[in-house]
Amino acid sequence: MPAHVLSNLVVLALLGLVVLCARRALDSRIWREGLGQLWRRRPVALVIVGLYALTAGLDSVCWIGGASATDVVAAQKPRSVLARVVPDREEKSYSAPLASREFYGGAELAHPGGHVLGTDILGRDVLAMALRGARVAWLVGGLTSLVAIPLALLFGVASGYFGRRIDDIVFLIVSTLGSMPGLLLLIALVMALGRGTFSVCLALAVTSWVGFCRVARGETMKLREMDYVHAARVMGISDAKIILCHILPNLTHLIVIRFVLMFSGLVLSEAVLSWLGIGIDGSWGQMIAQARDELSREPVVWWNLAAAGVAMFGLLLAMNFVADAVRDILDPRTRRENL
Repeated sequence: MPAHVLSNLVVLALLGLVVLCARRALDSRIWREGLGQLWRRRPVALVIVGLYALTAGLDSVCWIGGASATDVVAAQKPRSVLARVVPDREEKSYSAPLASREFYGGAELAHPGGHVLGTDILGRDVLAMALRGARVAWLVGGLTSLVAIPLALLFGVASGYFGRRIDDIVFLIVSTLGSMPGLLLLIALVMALGRGTFSVCLALAVTSWVGFCRVARGETMKLREMDYVHAARVMGISDAKIILCHILPNLTHLIVIRFVLMFSGLVLSEAVLSWLGIGIDGSWGQMIAQARDELSREPVVWWNLAAAGVAMFGLLLAMNFVADAVRDILDPRTRRENL
């Protein structure tokens, strides 16, 4: 299956999942009130996160066609909606924002005044690169969380509910991974799996599930002693059904909180890997790593670093605001009804 067809199918599946979750949440009074409180507390942050998600989605929907008839190569390559709206007009080298001439040499640009944030050393449009970085950020934060959180639930719930030998085995695995330096383990996994988007996401998932596993284990140990769980056992209900119907629903608020909090850490971890030269192509971290030597030039080439830094800062700040609000709304210990 071509890569762009797979990308379109993934976007369609994620869109369907979002619609299904939204309908289920709106049918529940508790979740409906929680979403209303979230919107009242953090409307600006939610709009910013939505814009980033929309940008990532537009960069993921691709099809072949629509290119200039004179460009035979481009006509055969799939292009995303974002690439059609914000085309990457290339130059020979650096150009300052909205400049009409090259930064070095002063030659006339092929697209004078057409680069809002200038171009990099290879002549690529910095605005287009910064917008495409949103897709990588959501891929790292979202895809990795969808792997790490179920993994943590699998081990944490099994350990907390069944205890005994299963608890001993899980605790040994968690303690072993927790005793290793996280960055060194992450680098080792990426080097062992090979460079690539899937390899980096898998390595990040393996190194980020331990913390939530401990939380899920402790919460499950508390829930298994509740009266309704004991009543379910007396009625002969199987352990699998008890976990699905009584344990996991009571962990939902922790799953939502953990997903939002984990997102920022994963994006920053990928930026560190890009700084070391083993990150994902097209990420903001890679843009920052490529621009680290540009600040020593005379005159300074600042726009590449500034665009990536501001784009990353905007998404992570908005996500942190949303995470704080979600924690206050869903966690009874920190809920503040008067806000």
